Amino acid sequence: MTKRFGALTAVDDVTLSIAKGEFFSLLGPSGCGKTTLLRMLGGFERPDSGRIYLEGKDITDLPPNQRRVHTVFQNYALFPTMTIWDNIAFSLKLAKMPKAEIEEKVDAILEMIQMTDHAWKYPNQLSGGQKQRVAIARALVDRPQVLLLDEPLAALDLKLRQHMLIELDTIHDQVGITFMYVTHDQGEAMSLSDRIAVINRGHVEQLDGPAKIYEAPASRFVASFIGDTNFFSGEIVAVEGDYCTIQCEGFPAIRAFNDKNLAVGQRVDLSVRPEKIRVTLNPPLPEKGATINVFPSTVQEIVYQGVYTKYWITSGDRRVAILKPHSRFLLDQESITWNDKVYMWWHPDDGYMVESK
Repeated sequence: MTKRFGALTAVDDVTLSIAKGEFFSLLGPSGCGKTTLLRMLGGFERPDSGRIYLEGKDITDLPPNQRRVHTVFQNYALFPTMTIWDNIAFSLKLAKMPKAEIEEKVDAILEMIQMTDHAWKYPNQLSGGQKQRVAIARALVDRPQVLLLDEPLAALDLKLRQHMLIELDTIHDQVGITFMYVTHDQGEAMSLSDRIAVINRGHVEQLDGPAKIYEAPASRFVASFIGDTNFFSGEIVAVEGDYCTIQCEGFPAIRAFNDKNLAVGQRVDLSVRPEKIRVTLNPPLPEKGATINVFPSTVQEIVYQGVYTKYWITSGDRRVAILKPHSRFLLDQESITWNDKVYMWWHPDDGYMVESK
């Protein structure tokens, strides 16, 4: 599908196939086109080209109320003068469903979202998380084929967002309906999704499962947008079997797994995640049959964050970020402090090459 707004191409020739019952996320920065794509699926925008099919039926020209596709918006969109029970029952009453069936469906979904005790309250009497659960329940009560969620947790504080992530995953498992989730938060998408489409400037840069996107990014953009990473740019100066040597500017040569089968003379960006790099006061013992990357370095900054400590260290002309998890009681571990002379090291398999463009 393609969608333009004047000279701006918001969605540029995007093709997606989503499995029934899948939890699928559209992930990308603000303005990348993910919400426009969602609005086209919901019937609120019409594509300039391309068609939308739902279980084999062309729904491109159907208005939102004639699609078995419901949307949950960031601002909840609850009716303030209706009780929670009536908010959830609204679409069923509109469809002229028998009263007994409405009561059965509403009571069942209230129990599922653990809001039975709040049925006769009004939206202004609920917390943000409770309002979000009601908005989701209202969208699910008549069992649509697809539920679209447009940044549904953005207005919640961090702890409530984390709690709602678990609840959303549980609700999805219970109802078995296809969820399409729009977010700019990598953590949300990674923790919820079966598959993720990473979108940049209207294009899908990568469509894969969370682990594949994190460990094997398809582009420099994906590697930098999903979590933190260190980039080392340089030229391949040697190839030995499955491995190669990359000569970087202002940094010693790096040995890396040559999964792209690149040749001597080609440029490459190497992504190395901060948690893949080790930092120690003493040089590591050599591993049998392996040549690890070891670089004498200097500690520049340290930030203690409970679960891990983040270090910024310098080697050559480069500043490198490292995460050191606290798997043991911190006071039992060797102490590394500012300006210490240390060793930074990682295995060649722990970097991932992205071809320079």
